[in-house]
Amino acid sequence: MIRGEVDEEAVQEAQAQAAATTESTKDLDWDDVDQVDLIGLEIGYGLIPLVNTETGGELMSRVKGVRKKLSAELGFLVQPVRIRDDLNIDPDSYNIVLKGVVRGKGEIKVGRELAINPGQVYGELQGTPTREPAFGLEAVWIESSQRDLARTLGYTVVDASTAIATHLNKVLRENSADLLSHDEVQQLLDKLAAKSPKLVEELVPGKLSLGVVTRVLQHLLNEGVSIRDMRSITESLTEASARSTDPEQLAAYVRPKLGRMIMQSLVDESSNLSVMTLEPGLEQLLHNVLQQSQPGQPVVLEPSLAENLFNALRMGARAMEDEGHAAVLVVSPLIRSWLSKAVRFRVSDLTVLSYSEIPDDQAVKVIHTVNATNRS
Repeated sequence: MIRGEVDEEAVQEAQAQAAATTESTKDLDWDDVDQVDLIGLEIGYGLIPLVNTETGGELMSRVKGVRKKLSAELGFLVQPVRIRDDLNIDPDSYNIVLKGVVRGKGEIKVGRELAINPGQVYGELQGTPTREPAFGLEAVWIESSQRDLARTLGYTVVDASTAIATHLNKVLRENSADLLSHDEVQQLLDKLAAKSPKLVEELVPGKLSLGVVTRVLQHLLNEGVSIRDMRSITESLTEASARSTDPEQLAAYVRPKLGRMIMQSLVDESSNLSVMTLEPGLEQLLHNVLQQSQPGQPVVLEPSLAENLFNALRMGARAMEDEGHAAVLVVSPLIRSWLSKAVRFRVSDLTVLSYSEIPDDQAVKVIHTVNATNRS
């Protein structure tokens, strides 16, 4: 009996060794290659209570709210956010990951609240000084008991889950073009085709490929333009496809059709659009530089001119925001696309419009003029 048990154990051990050997010598296949998540949120183990709904964690619902709001505003369904704990990062830290690349990170104090200084407060708070992760504003981690005092002093107070969700919202909005793929565009076209089949059929594959339409929509998203109005976009592309198949040029043809939508977030309470313009000599100079540039080659400005131009635009944008207006620059259609790309990462929150994108009945007020010598 004992010998039988020993023999059985030996057989089991031999089988286990054979299985391990087989596993180690097995060739890799596609099942061993993980696809990166489109959107991921990696959290340190100290932040796990924020995702535990049984203990009152609200991060999951906050993230869902961000996804729902962005989908409605951008005009397409934003894919789910995969949240997972990561032992390789600090316990109180988190990473916002897009396509496997970290695009934002921050630190959170679980159990504390974040009191953010919006620019003017009327006293100091006891707590841990920090920076609000989304916009880099001065802030303090405080106890919940200080919440009412902080608000009385002029601070904006949010909980830890809201701080992460706000940062996630900012990162996703700034990279919205990366969230739109051929699959989402096909879904948008299928949805439109349910009501206007001929319109969609005429455009894709009739005049443009799905890839070109996708890149056009990505261009629009890169410039903060919602693609909710797919009917108008599709109609514009159908008309413009006879003139060009270049995605950037097609996006420029579409923008005037979306003028009223673009204006919505830029006008004031009286529906007036306050703008700044380029000094005529500067605008003509930029025209000349673009005309002399070779197609497909980067536009090169004289270093001193570029420095003066961007400094003047930053000053103008700041002056407009200080007066309570959105920072808007209006230029001729010929230089709008290039200038918009040039300022995107140099002048924050500046919207560049062309004259042709402003509806005829839109009230416009020029409140600032930009010139090349950095004076206005």
